[in-house]
Amino acid sequence: MFRDQVVEQQLVALADYLSGRRDAILRNWREAVTADPRLTAASSLSRSQFNDHIPEVLDAFERALRSHGRAEKAEASADQRQSASEHGTHRWQQGYDQKEVMCEWAHLQRCLVNELEHYESTRADLAAGVMTAARRALTDLCSEGVIESATRYARLQQVEASGRLRDLEQALAQINELEQQRALLWREAAHDLRGSLGVVQTAAYGLDKDGMPETTRAKFLLRLKKGVGSLHALLTDLTDLARIEAGHEQRRMSAFDVAAVLQTVCGNFQELALQRQLFLKTEGPSELIVEGDAIKVARIAQNLLTNALMYTERGGVKVAWSLENESPVTRWALLVQDTGPGFDSSQVNPIARVLKQATDEAQEVEDNTLPTHNAENHDPAPTLASLSPHQPLHAPLREGIGLTIVKRLCEILDASMELQTSPGEGTTFRISFPIRY
Repeated sequence: MFRDQVVEQQLVALADYLSGRRDAILRNWREAVTADPRLTAASSLSRSQFNDHIPEVLDAFERALRSHGRAEKAEASADQRQSASEHGTHRWQQGYDQKEVMCEWAHLQRCLVNELEHYESTRADLAAGVMTAARRALTDLCSEGVIESATRYARLQQVEASGRLRDLEQALAQINELEQQRALLWREAAHDLRGSLGVVQTAAYGLDKDGMPETTRAKFLLRLKKGVGSLHALLTDLTDLARIEAGHEQRRMSAFDVAAVLQTVCGNFQELALQRQLFLKTEGPSELIVEGDAIKVARIAQNLLTNALMYTERGGVKVAWSLENESPVTRWALLVQDTGPGFDSSQVNPIARVLKQATDEAQEVEDNTLPTHNAENHDPAPTLASLSPHQPLHAPLREGIGLTIVKRLCEILDASMELQTSPGEGTTFRISFPIRY
């Protein structure tokens, strides 16, 4: 019994040592990740964004070392799993692929192993079993971290897939509706063609008007044209997404003026905005030279603008670009803000829902870990006041696929993606890109 008490006391002392070494552990972890040539996304994150939920994981690890009973150890393990799961969510949001997430966990484990080895080498009075128990707890920590992060990441990919399924179902419903309209047209034409006229007269009448009033026929043709256009855009998006997920899209890096690229993109959308009686404004420096893939940045802006204009019924859309307010400046941001109805989590595509949740949780972590005067503090993206009805008439076709394409392009470009919205406040997407790679 005495030996067990000594082991428990020395495990508490080890937990105190690790707590005092917290800043050094996190610093060594980031240096190891930054030096790994396989990992590119981490180098452009702020300190708080990089650390994410890992301090909470380490808190749970220290509680596990200090715990004396099965219930306390189980509670610490549950905290570890929850924090690791949320870490996986935010790495997904920040543009990591799953391999990068797993490599980060491996580097964290090595850093903690080094700390345990150093502690053991400087303590000659350690009781037998102390370091065995500590290594077992470390193994549990990292294995649970890898499993929970991978599980959450896989679930988010399933969410993206369900969004694409929803869009395909909408497309199928639209096709069925067009078929029903076509059948109605023929039925009404057949009704009008009944009469005492001869075969020639009947055929001539059908060729001329198909038995429909001109206004009704014009409305049907307009609807048919819009439907065909939507289906063509859907097939284009599916093709683009298939190319990205097959690994056929690689980033082609060069220096370019992002202000000029975004001005061109917005200029191409001005006619659509005018047709919908919406404003389309731009805001940002007249020149902003960055390193990146200009074509993929333009595609991200195009997809976000398409969704913003489709969702907004009154008011309009603003596209802004700027250097991010951090020191040193390592990233630039693209904001697409609309005066649409905003939404709550029960009314949106699944990928938008988890993106909003990840954004809110990431902001909460930063608020809790950084003082308000710190230059790395990352304020939420601003939203515009909603000018549209608070209940959207329908979710636009291709929303899920469009956002999935944006998310995949962000992963290729090591860019993070945030979503800020609520009913009555419009919607803002903020994409944060590295200035250099």
